[in-house]
Amino acid sequence: MNEFLTWLLDTVQSVDPVLRTVLAGVAIMLETSVLVGLIVPGDTIVIIAGTAVATPVEGIVLAAVVVVGALLGESIGFWLGRWLGPKIRFSWVGRKVGEHNWTRAELYLRRRGGPAIFLSRFLPVLHSLVPLTVGMSGYSYKRFLAWTAPACVVWAALYVSVTAAAAGTYRELSDQLHYAGYVFVGVIVLFLVGVFVVKRLIHRREARHLHLEDEAG
Repeated sequence: MNEFLTWLLDTVQSVDPVLRTVLAGVAIMLETSVLVGLIVPGDTIVIIAGTAVATPVEGIVLAAVVVVGALLGESIGFWLGRWLGPKIRFSWVGRKVGEHNWTRAELYLRRRGGPAIFLSRFLPVLHSLVPLTVGMSGYSYKRFLAWTAPACVVWAALYVSVTAAAAGTYRELSDQLHYAGYVFVGVIVLFLVGVFVVKRLIHRREARHLHLEDEAG
């Protein structure tokens, strides 16, 4: 296990740091923009890039680039929503998303306001739809950034710091513990499970704001 994992991490680390960082930023930009987030695994690419972090400076730069990428992606969604409006919603791609999901995003924003923008970063499907929906609404871009930027910072800091710390610890222990690889994999799995649980808890807490029937009542 250690041999394979060391080879895998060394392979990722052998990629030029600038290229790794740029790819992570582009991936997360695509993941957060124009419904592409429904198919681009931005989370996975950031995790892979995070395992190659060798110094605190590299980690800070990677996290900063990921934040910028996320903000660019969400800004693209916002401005497309502002300029194109319902045309996106009723386009071929928009119809594939489903009117139900568009309505949920619209109602969630109307009912929760700014907190909906922040929390949507951690909710499936909505994290791609809310920036577009905000753009279609009367929200100002400055107000949108004020709510979404902190969410992007929290997200990037968590993903980069946990994966970089896990990989760094593995490299230190791999020559001493034959089961260090299993510990590394276990930490990453626990982190992903934790992220999933937190998302489920947020979704459960916000569920009453997403129920369509509540609007009629």
